[in-house]
Amino acid sequence: MNAKEYGGSLLELMVVILIVAILATITMPRLQHQIANREIETLARRFISHAHFARDQALHIGSAIYITPRFQNDWNSGWQVKSGCSKKPCAEKIWLMQENISPIFFKLGGKQFSGPNSDQRGILFNAAGAAKTAQGGFVANRLVLGHLKDQGLERHVILGSGGRWRICDPHQDAKSCK
Repeated sequence: MNAKEYGGSLLELMVVILIVAILATITMPRLQHQIANREIETLARRFISHAHFARDQALHIGSAIYITPRFQNDWNSGWQVKSGCSKKPCAEKIWLMQENISPIFFKLGGKQFSGPNSDQRGILFNAAGAAKTAQGGFVANRLVLGHLKDQGLERHVILGSGGRWRICDPHQDAKSCK
């Protein structure tokens, strides 16, 4: 080999490319799982953050504030935090809105936060900050989030009886998700 020759042969280059391809093939599914995990956690935390905001607004202004699905009782359309109307006519005020939640979805369409006597979905925070159904019943329930790109991935957004929110991974925290 001459001292002025640099670089490698075509065969060496092909071996390096093959090694990189094998490593990418091995790590790509894990990377996609991590991305999906981060997306679902972020959306769950955003939902809880908006619920905290709704409760804080109800306490601050002293009237009902709702967090409801954007369209047709379907949480998969996103959600909104809006003021309640106690007298007519009423100008409804929307403070926060989450529009596009894809590729994340609420399993069963998010039917969990619906009133016992109707299919109306949502959470009402009254002037005392207590979480109620849209019809005024007590709320202690959960929403179950799934991910389109990772069918086994799931998170439960849980509102406990004491008003505390938490996110639960049923695969890691099976006992605390019950």
